[in-house]
Amino acid sequence: MNAVVAAVSVMLILSLCRVHVVVALIAGALCGGLVGGLGIESTLAAFNKGLGGGATVALSYALLGAFAVAIGKSGLAHALADKALAMIGRQATQGQGGQTVKWLMIALLLLVAISSQNILPIHIAFIPLLVPPLLYVLSNLRIDRRLIACVLAFGLITPYMFLPVGFGNIFLNEILLANVAKGGVDVSGVEVTQAMLIPALGMATGLIIAFFSYRKPREYDLSRIVQVEQVGAAYSPLTLVVAALAIAAAFIIQLWLDSMIIGALAGFVIFSASGVVRWREADDLFTEGMKMMAMIGFIMIAAAGFAEVMRETGQVKTLVDAAAAWIGNSKAVAALLMLLVGLLVTMGIGSSFSTVPIIAAIFVPLGVELGFSPLAIVSLVGTAGALGDGGSPASDSTLGPTAGLNVDGQHNHIWDTVVPTFLHYNLPLLAFGWVAAMTL
Repeated sequence: MNAVVAAVSVMLILSLCRVHVVVALIAGALCGGLVGGLGIESTLAAFNKGLGGGATVALSYALLGAFAVAIGKSGLAHALADKALAMIGRQATQGQGGQTVKWLMIALLLLVAISSQNILPIHIAFIPLLVPPLLYVLSNLRIDRRLIACVLAFGLITPYMFLPVGFGNIFLNEILLANVAKGGVDVSGVEVTQAMLIPALGMATGLIIAFFSYRKPREYDLSRIVQVEQVGAAYSPLTLVVAALAIAAAFIIQLWLDSMIIGALAGFVIFSASGVVRWREADDLFTEGMKMMAMIGFIMIAAAGFAEVMRETGQVKTLVDAAAAWIGNSKAVAALLMLLVGLLVTMGIGSSFSTVPIIAAIFVPLGVELGFSPLAIVSLVGTAGALGDGGSPASDSTLGPTAGLNVDGQHNHIWDTVVPTFLHYNLPLLAFGWVAAMTL
């Protein structure tokens, strides 16, 4: 068996059986390393080597957690809850049941997620800061958090795979088109948004389906949210102004220095210096915030080790080569297998940006040989790379939503984020990507 298939299968099966994702990633890496012939010592060495790759993001999330707790301490969550609950109360008297507020909240999260990829390219950094303060209101409205996870994942994935600005410019132009051109295809006349339009429609279809799948109200324990978000905290105009300044400073510094760590730290320092967070409370608050994000951080670290073992086995390329050998002369089978291999590789590595260079080296020449048009090849490779970003336990497109939605322990990473995003995005993306490859 191919080492990548074995590793990803073990990791996914254990995760679905509610084994902790960190344990599942370690077990999957060990299995993949042994199947790939590395031996136990070389597997552990590769795993340990890869751990450092996730440390930066893990530390960033730990600091963002501390910053998020400081935001809660400022009373911002209480202020937002008061305003929104007042709107819900007014609508209830008019017989609307808070529907306007519900859709405003969903629209806000969707727009911010989309903007995080281009207008304000902060990626997932906004989630631990924006989502936890809204949980009290979302839970009062009884909105299913699985829907919010799907909304956030859509906003994190679709813009970079369709809009050539921000992170989309990196993925579409610097990675996708560059690697297709390196494979020998003339992409000078290829309009990348046209190539990725049908797959993007697949993502939109998945989002629409999610609104039906999770339309029923879901109950959450409000007392648990109050404990972690300090919804009842006192606030004043001064504390809200300080919170706004701290958030703005964190975002500006992150964009300026390209560092979530320094941005979050600067925001926390502003809270401490202003007195909103008392100096003697700062240490406990900082520790509380880091603990809140500890699980996400450890998953990211373990995922980096897992990906390094997959690379060390050398069997990612073997998997791609094997798929090429199975294809024969059938374009329909070729398109399907290319997409499935892309799904498997991205779910293991956790990054669509890293998947494209791996699969393009083999699949681009193969696509030319089978008679796919340049537009179809770009669409096929781009979709194969994006597949698995939603639905992977190790992807930041699933870890990010969980980081915001699970601060009170009422949102399971696998069953409430990974499985919903896999079903609603990967399956439509497979279908629409195949159609794009066959029709362009």
